Amino acid sequence: MEYSVSASVFLAIIIVIRLNRRTESRRRTEEQFTVLTSVVFGILIAATPWGQAVLHLVDTATEATH
Repeated sequence: MEYSVSASVFLAIIIVIRLNRRTESRRRTEEQFTVLTSVVFGILIAATPWGQAVLHLVDTATEATH
């Protein structure tokens, strides 16, 4: 469990750095890499208690809008 949390933090830092770059100068492969790291980040964080709390919050917000 400790390894997934540290990997999640590492991927979050990479995502923030990549998203702060200018968008008009990106190539398609760079965009695909950013999407891939975001998906892997989501998968790693989903198993943590924090990820479960976010899931519960999104679920509650979804139910409130219907």
